[in-house]
Amino acid sequence: MKLNQKSQPMLNPIIAALDVDTREQALKLADELADVVGGFKVGPRLCLRYGQELVKEVAARGPVFIDNKHFDIPSTMEAAVRASFEAGASLVTVHALSGREALSKMAALEKELSQKRPFRILAVTILTSWDEHSVPGVLKQQPISQHVVELADLVISSGMTGVVCSPHELDLLQNKGLYLVTPGIRFSMDSLGDQKRVMGPYEAIKGGASALVVGRPIIESRNPRETATDYVMALYEKK
Repeated sequence: MKLNQKSQPMLNPIIAALDVDTREQALKLADELADVVGGFKVGPRLCLRYGQELVKEVAARGPVFIDNKHFDIPSTMEAAVRASFEAGASLVTVHALSGREALSKMAALEKELSQKRPFRILAVTILTSWDEHSVPGVLKQQPISQHVVELADLVISSGMTGVVCSPHELDLLQNKGLYLVTPGIRFSMDSLGDQKRVMGPYEAIKGGASALVVGRPIIESRNPRETATDYVMALYEKK
């Protein structure tokens, strides 16, 4: 499938977010979705309870995206990303706001680790739960889109190749040669939850996204496998 190449190391562009509380729930969903989605996102909600062992278990079912958004001094970020890689992660997030020194270290680390197996470190720009009214006041008074572009340019100049952004900023970033991962993916009938800047899967892929994170619409569905299949099929046809 053509889209698979663009989404690697994910198997296809749909990443199911395992935003649940127990190992049993996570593995049940992973088993149910393993041959449908391109990979699984695991965040602090599970990592802090179950650690590397759960990551290894999920990774045995499909590529894992560890989304702990590390934001610390460079050496601590490097140690955390190495630990994530050793657990089996294929994607890991850090904050672009951590600055050039940290991001340059992440670029060198990605180059080193990706020699062993496909691996990317993604820099988070502006959270999709923020809008123009909730961006912290310590940041410059400018549109969110400008913050995202400036952070993406910092990421690129630091040598990194992957970014997490809202689908609303895809048009600004699609020609920068970045691997773009977008949360905030919803069908029009889905609840927005705490996401503010959202878009449908077809529009996001057409807009330049490499991979899409879908959580609650899949895992809270009466039939997660069927819903995940709908999202995969929607990559090719607007719904």
